[in-house]
Amino acid sequence: MIKAKKSLGQNFLIDSNILQKITNTTEIKNKLVFEIGPGTGNLTNYILKKNPKKIYVIEKDNELSNNLENKFNNQITIINDDVLKIDETKLFNEKVIVFGNLPYNISTEILSKWIVNLKEDFWFECLVLMFQKEVADRIIAQVNTSNYGRLSIICNWKLNIKKICDIKPESFSPKPKVDSSLLFFYPKKSFVKINDPNNLEKITRVFFNQRRKMLKKPFNQLFNGDQKVLNKLKINLNLRPQNLNVETYYKLAFEYEKLRS
Repeated sequence: MIKAKKSLGQNFLIDSNILQKITNTTEIKNKLVFEIGPGTGNLTNYILKKNPKKIYVIEKDNELSNNLENKFNNQITIINDDVLKIDETKLFNEKVIVFGNLPYNISTEILSKWIVNLKEDFWFECLVLMFQKEVADRIIAQVNTSNYGRLSIICNWKLNIKKICDIKPESFSPKPKVDSSLLFFYPKKSFVKINDPNNLEKITRVFFNQRRKMLKKPFNQLFNGDQKVLNKLKINLNLRPQNLNVETYYKLAFEYEKLRS
C-alpha cells in the first residue's frame, strides 16, 4: 500500500467521474501526452484508454516511479525527476498535451516556469491542470475583482484559460482540506511581445506591492512620471492596480523595455 507523502504535496485522484472528465477535455488519440506527477497511475490508466501515440510521465518520488514501472511495464516512458529542474523543450520533437494534478505547494511555481520560458513556438498543444481552487480563482480572475493580480496577468499573457470544473476533497485520497479546480490552457494566436518576461514580473510586482494604493507611486517608480507613456496607454493614475486590464500591463512591460534599451 503506497502512502501519500505530505512533503511532496501528494493527493491521489480516485474519482472515476473526474478522471473521465479530465481525459475528455481534449482529443488524445494518436497524440503525444506528458503527465506531471502521475502518483499511483489512476489518471494514466484513463489516458491509455484514449489511445495516445505515446505517454511520458514525470514522477519525482522514487517509490512511486518504481511502482509505475511495475504497473505499466513498457506502456509509458517514466522520467524520475523534478519537473522544476527539467527543460521540456528538449524532451519532445513534437507538441504535447500536458495533464497534471499538480502538487499544491509548487503548482504556481511550475506554471510560472512554463509561461516565463515560453518561446513563440509553443512546446505544448494545451495544458489540462488541476490547482487548489483558491489558486485557480486567482489565475482566471477578471479585472476589478479582489482575486485579480499578478498571477492573473502573467498566466493570461500568452494563454487562453478556461475553467472545466471544481472538484471536492472526497475525490482524492488522502482528502485535501480544500476544494480543487480543473483548468484548460491553450496558446493565444497573438499577444504583446515582451523580450524579457522578467520585466512583466517586475511591473506586476511593483504595481501590486500596494494593491490598495493609487497607481501614481508605482508608475513614478518605474517610469519617472513619463507623460508620453501615460498618454499613449491612457492610464488614470487615480485608479488602483486591480483596475488596469491585462493588456495594459503587457503594454506597460513593453514600454518599460523600450525605456531601458
